[in-house]
Amino acid sequence: MRMLIKGGCCFVDGRLIDTDVLIKDGKIQALGKNLVAEGSVDKLIDASGKLVAPGLVDVHVHFRDPGLTYKETVETGSKAAAHGGFTTVGAMPNVDPVPDTPEKMRQMIKHNQQTGVVHVAQYSSVTVNRQGDQPVDFQEMKDAGAFAFSNDGSGIQTAGTMYRAMEGAAKVGLPLAAHVEDNSLLFGGVMTAGKRAEELGLPGAPSVSESAQVARDLVLAKATGVHYHICHVSTKESVELVRLAKKEGVNVTCEVTPHHLLLADKDIPANNSYFKMNPPLRHEEDRQAVIEGLLDGTIDMIATDHAPHSRKEKPQDDMRGAANGITGSETAFEMLYTKFVRPGIFSLAQLLNWLSAVPAEEFGLDQAGHLEPGKPADIAIFDLNTERKITEDSYLSKGVNSPFTGQRVYGTTDLTLVDGKVAYSRNGEEE
Repeated sequence: MRMLIKGGCCFVDGRLIDTDVLIKDGKIQALGKNLVAEGSVDKLIDASGKLVAPGLVDVHVHFRDPGLTYKETVETGSKAAAHGGFTTVGAMPNVDPVPDTPEKMRQMIKHNQQTGVVHVAQYSSVTVNRQGDQPVDFQEMKDAGAFAFSNDGSGIQTAGTMYRAMEGAAKVGLPLAAHVEDNSLLFGGVMTAGKRAEELGLPGAPSVSESAQVARDLVLAKATGVHYHICHVSTKESVELVRLAKKEGVNVTCEVTPHHLLLADKDIPANNSYFKMNPPLRHEEDRQAVIEGLLDGTIDMIATDHAPHSRKEKPQDDMRGAANGITGSETAFEMLYTKFVRPGIFSLAQLLNWLSAVPAEEFGLDQAGHLEPGKPADIAIFDLNTERKITEDSYLSKGVNSPFTGQRVYGTTDLTLVDGKVAYSRNGEEE
């Protein structure tokens, strides 16, 4: 089957150019103008006035499948990803059972491929059952198909365990992605300690619970040579530590979430669990620091930390006892484009790089992140000019726990193709 995407503004090799995209048998065949006569293709997509981008890449999602499928499944989570323009995602291992053996890993990858509508790369846990000090067999997990290692949702509490894990990941040449949090410094907090926590009468946790573990891990990463990736960086101290480590030659990358770029604790309107996530929303000076870190290259990429929960787990009237996390796949590009690109804080090219090329390259996802002949036709087409209101009934995720519901945004996904097939269409079009 041959398909032609015509008339769009395409993001190619870091530049926005007017070009057409010819697709054949699920792969990009050519980029250019006057590629073929329109009548000689099986399908013509008119992208006039639209942005044609490589499918976005999100290295941090929670699909809750297997074991917690009342929250999300690979099917619903991948449909939500496609709705947001993502065509490749990295699924975290905090599921039941945890993928900590080759057999479990192979089963998960098979399930991801059978039920997902986007490419789902699978993390292995770092330790057995994501707990304790016994590491997985890193070589066996890589051989079974793991693309990276993480205990996300659980900070590794002992330096010795992290050191051995880094040695194992380094030996097999895969990234180790860390949720950085020293549990001994949380003190029962449900949001960041400070003025807003006091105003809301909620227990607060100091932000040093993150940066203390970042400091430890950066020293260990330098000693082991591992590709150490920090999940959801959120504090000014963490950003500065990474900045210094990169200058020292440490092989460290990190991500920031849309919500930590967009919100600070002062923006929490009430004791509302839709504003509870881990790491929590920080102070405004931290928000400004992660923006600056993204702009100067200290922070490498944006990842959503898509974390759906049931309504029962996210009662909107109390953070205490509520689950951590918000959904993110379906609102990330729209919110960032509207709040940062339109006002001129980020360029569109910068945003697309942080959401596609950079995460693909840093995590070895060599078939993703670029519009290039020979690559899979993983493509997202966005409408940058039409405003829409984010509503709960528009979500394809099972989770509706988002503080961005009700926002008016630009940058809605019109069409998402995965291997040249329709994974999402705004007008309900099917392949």
